[in-house]
Amino acid sequence: AKDYELRQYDTAKWVSTVIRGETQKEAMRQGFWKLFHYIQGKNEKEMKIDMTVPVTCLVKPGCADFKISFFLPYEHQDSPPQPTDSDVFVEERKAAAIFVRSFGGFASPEKYAEEAEVLSRILRNRGQPFHEDFFYTAGYDSPFKLFNRHNEVWYFKK
Repeated sequence: AKDYELRQYDTAKWVSTVIRGETQKEAMRQGFWKLFHYIQGKNEKEMKIDMTVPVTCLVKPGCADFKISFFLPYEHQDSPPQPTDSDVFVEERKAAAIFVRSFGGFASPEKYAEEAEVLSRILRNRGQPFHEDFFYTAGYDSPFKLFNRHNEVWYFKK
């Protein structure tokens, strides 16, 4: 469809952290730095890991817990180094079909919520079953990139 796409993602490992009781913007900031320290060597192998995209954030409307995640590069999928920060963990996300809506610009929590609402409305109108109780935000760009930015919101297909 022109206003969203359906992607199939394979099972993959992500490094994640959950930030509780903060605004989404503050949770993203804190979570990003915890995960950035992990890829900079704050792990049991003291190994540097390449930064990947997207950076995702699990949003459950009405809940003040946010799970921020980095995709682990393919060369670390089989045996990622374990985090030494007790707030950081490696998780395996199962293969899934995901509805994706892309948009440009600098994404704020408000903009992500607005785009998620647009996507959910489109999916309901088209009779597409999806998990409505949560969505992911996905950011692909460094904060220093000013133009042609790429952001997404994701809903998991039922």
